Amino acid sequence: MTFRQFAYRNVVRNRRIYAAFFMASAFSVMVFFLYSMLLFHPAMNEGFVEEIATSGMLMAEFVLFIFTLFFLFYSMRAFLQARTKEFGILLLLGMARNQLQRLIFLETMLIGSVAIVAGTSLGFVFSKFFLMIVKELIQVPTLPFYFTWQPFALTIGSFASVFVIISLVAPMFIRTGEVYDLLQGESAEQDAYSTSKWRALAGIVLLAVTYTMAVYATNLYVIRVIYLLPAAAVLGTYFFFSDSLPYMIQLFRTRKRLYWRPFWLLSLSEGVVRLKENARMFFIVTMVSTLAFMSVGLLASLTSFANQYREINPLGLVYKSYPGNVLEQIHVRELTDELNEKDIDYTVVPFRVLQQKSSFTDKNVSIVRLSSINALGYTFGHDAVNVKNGEALFLPQSESSFEQLKDHSVKTSLEKSNLDVTISGAYPYRLFPPNAIGANAIVISDEDFDRILMGEDGSTASLFRYYAFNIANWQETKDVGRALHEDELQSILLGGETNTLFSFGNPGLNYSIIRTTFSLLLFMGLLLAAVLFLAAGSFVYFRLYTTLDRDRRQFDVLRRMGITDKELKKIVNRQLLPQFFIPWGVAFIHTAFAFLALQVIWDALAEISIVTELTLVLGGFAILQISYFYLIRWRYLSHIRTPE
Repeated sequence: MTFRQFAYRNVVRNRRIYAAFFMASAFSVMVFFLYSMLLFHPAMNEGFVEEIATSGMLMAEFVLFIFTLFFLFYSMRAFLQARTKEFGILLLLGMARNQLQRLIFLETMLIGSVAIVAGTSLGFVFSKFFLMIVKELIQVPTLPFYFTWQPFALTIGSFASVFVIISLVAPMFIRTGEVYDLLQGESAEQDAYSTSKWRALAGIVLLAVTYTMAVYATNLYVIRVIYLLPAAAVLGTYFFFSDSLPYMIQLFRTRKRLYWRPFWLLSLSEGVVRLKENARMFFIVTMVSTLAFMSVGLLASLTSFANQYREINPLGLVYKSYPGNVLEQIHVRELTDELNEKDIDYTVVPFRVLQQKSSFTDKNVSIVRLSSINALGYTFGHDAVNVKNGEALFLPQSESSFEQLKDHSVKTSLEKSNLDVTISGAYPYRLFPPNAIGANAIVISDEDFDRILMGEDGSTASLFRYYAFNIANWQETKDVGRALHEDELQSILLGGETNTLFSFGNPGLNYSIIRTTFSLLLFMGLLLAAVLFLAAGSFVYFRLYTTLDRDRRQFDVLRRMGITDKELKKIVNRQLLPQFFIPWGVAFIHTAFAFLALQVIWDALAEISIVTELTLVLGGFAILQISYFYLIRWRYLSHIRTPE
């Protein structure tokens, strides 16, 4: 038997242990290849679609590459540490250290080569389906399947370099003591583990403080501590698994009345050993799972913002003209001509917005005419409202401001025109984007509006003119007004934003960009989260099956003592449940409290609730985790029942 055949048979004999590692590696290669297919697609060559796809794919591939490097390094190191007894036997039989390193290199490259071939092949097989999904997400006319060497070269080159690096670096972490120490295997390190009471307390305190800060966070407060919270959560999580949890179990073991029961005695005694052995693994699984949950949840909340964008921006097009703009009518005519050419139904309602200082707040207030508001409301199907002379309505900017102002009443005087008005209640419908008319805006009767104009020069009284285009099929307007938008950008570059005499907004174009961006990011995030989730599961799978021989011997002794099959399942459940669900449970809690802090930011930005997204994300991952647990338990029980 040659040296290469020996390396090959080593991998084949350990295929049960390497299975999860191989699956996670192959899946990472497949996802990377799919990203590369979109990155080099010839259709990604126009406008913001190219920028979104290119930058998004590059970022996703970079994150995937870095994580895969970390995952493979940690996994290979764990594999090699678990095989120290095997390496000790090989050294005892006369193998040299450089031959051992060559053996590890050949084994790793063999697994890596098969994973690269399998992942690339699967990626190419599913690339057509992948491109069909992306086509619907970014709404391009066509995204056909294509074949080129570039995705293959990038994928194979990237992951070949990863496996070469891991193959060369990982052997350095094999314990280099005496052969006797290697023959002891993992048991040689277990006695050196100790639990600190102070670290146990620190872990609980850090997590409690982090959760409390997240619950009572305000918008400004979250921004200030946004870098402190993750660091405290990471450190607290590490202490929790390394010291807090074993210390709490140790305290429970001192309660003889509770602990000295057959199943608790067997389960907890073995559970403490597993915690000592797997504390670092539990910590890594928790943080990787939290990252997966948070990435999907965050991107799902962005998608929720895109879905609610229409409610926040009810108008199809908006044009604002300031005093002195001689091109006002030309610009409005250009917009209407473009809409007519594209056969898009629209209704345009012009507004004249005045500005006065309120004696009540000593701040400027924007004023609009009641007939203009009712005309625009009519295009949306809203009932007309009535405002008498000397009265006014608040024009709220959002749903929350409407709730605050609907029962509010203020008596004030508009100082320039000496007009006394009583502002009672708020206009009940949303017609404008936030702050479109002004932060403080009111609606007054036509007679009072004309009285203000007659009381002073109309040019000084006017703040701006506002043209509101109500368009039912507002997503069809994404190509309307592009020349006007370029003129606006040019005038800003030449004269600055304060000297610009007009502004133009196209919510249809903005929505197209936002929806495309967030949908593509969510899709990429789901694939990345799948890689993270599979990797986290492979950590648990590996630790479970590396101790399978020891577990089989233990349960064999219990069977000889008369334990039944039902009792065996009960013990296995109590041993496996903590290993599977404590790390993911802590990750769920981390994610839930992180979303509480994120909700504060969303409330300040757009008044959007992400409770639905959080529930869907955590619920979906919980179903996957439960399914994965039952699959692994079934395989584990079948191996436990099989004699050596």
